[in-house]
Amino acid sequence: MLDIQTDNAVPAPKPITDSRSKNAGFTPEVCKGLLGLGLGNALEWYDWMVFGLLSAFIGPNFFPGTEPLSATLNALAVFAVGFAFRPLGGILLGTLADRIGRRRVMLLSIMLMAGTTLVIAVTPSYATIGAWAGIILVVCRILQGISTGIEAPLSTSHAVELAPEGREGYVAGIMSFYVNIGILMASLVSFLCSLVLGAAAMGEWGWRVPFIIGALFGFVVLYLRRSLPETLKEEEMATNTPRTVWKGVSKHWLSVLAIIFVVGAAQAYNYAWNVGLPSAARSGFKEDPTAVFALTTILGVILVVGSWVVGKLADGKAMSKWFLVTRVLAIPAVFLMLLYVQPGIGGFAAVLLGGSIVLVLNMTLYNVVSSSLMPKNIRGTGVALGYGIGVAIFGGTASYLLVWFQSLNLTWIFPVYVAVLSILSIVFYIAARRTNGIHVGK
Repeated sequence: MLDIQTDNAVPAPKPITDSRSKNAGFTPEVCKGLLGLGLGNALEWYDWMVFGLLSAFIGPNFFPGTEPLSATLNALAVFAVGFAFRPLGGILLGTLADRIGRRRVMLLSIMLMAGTTLVIAVTPSYATIGAWAGIILVVCRILQGISTGIEAPLSTSHAVELAPEGREGYVAGIMSFYVNIGILMASLVSFLCSLVLGAAAMGEWGWRVPFIIGALFGFVVLYLRRSLPETLKEEEMATNTPRTVWKGVSKHWLSVLAIIFVVGAAQAYNYAWNVGLPSAARSGFKEDPTAVFALTTILGVILVVGSWVVGKLADGKAMSKWFLVTRVLAIPAVFLMLLYVQPGIGGFAAVLLGGSIVLVLNMTLYNVVSSSLMPKNIRGTGVALGYGIGVAIFGGTASYLLVWFQSLNLTWIFPVYVAVLSILSIVFYIAARRTNGIHVGK
């Protein structure tokens, strides 16, 4: 529906002139489909972010040792293990999505995430079952990595294919809105649990409550996704063999490379702000956990509102121009973290919230921009592969690297690293556009 294949460019979408034409194409079926996709994205991000936010509590429960920083780094290392399996999820489930359709894979993704979240919530601690606690945790994170390796890229691609042509900015805003709802829920639930139960109870058993909530939410989303519309036609699925799919992906290798850096730079920035800085504040600078969770909740509100606003502003406009401007802004913005080099909740708040505006600009657009670089018949595989590699290499390691560099008094290295990723993402995106063209929007 949205694929206009050209060598270098595509015609601009028809201008939106009134409210009737602006809402054309958003049938009840499409709106319900976007809701199911969006809430699934919210769940994936909620479950994923809860683990990162509660890593300071999870580590001592699943691993031996009494030193808080070491236990936190162990938990963040397991957090990164899940990212390492995202490319596998993209390869396996992305190819499957291009062969049997989007809907079935979207259902499988939610089943994996909800089930493993419940297992983590009820797994006994290291003190009870020894090393098996850590083994179960790692296996669950591997399965969650496979699930999230397809969820974010395919749900956005599915939404783009459902929505009317020319509304890519709206899709970017609405899907990012739900992502940020998930992030906000993770911070809010963690904050409320910490506020009500206290730090001691959170360390012993209270950290399990947010995981139980996530698992229950997952089964609700699974019910909603049963009626997702399928965007691949029977004849498209029939002609998509693994060989043809991967032949197409290899032909668009430059687009895959661009997606890796488009996603990687955004996610390195994102996980530094949403996981790395809060973990450093709690473990390295011994900030009050309730205050930290309160500030990450405020950050979540900014991301939710900001994604909606950015989506409205970008609706009907050239996504490529918006992406390039926002990515350039990320280069100086990430250096704000250098202001937080000593204990003090005020300094933490200034850095966390000061970098939030540029963060929301980048996080709103990157998935739709990635989808635009691949044609429809191989979009599930190509976007998921690039997304999985980008998140695994750059996003999954970001929080660990930030905390580690800070422990070595080398905090300055991390913003330089993210700035270089941002520059490379711009270079490869422009190269892919000129070589392979744009297949969604303009």
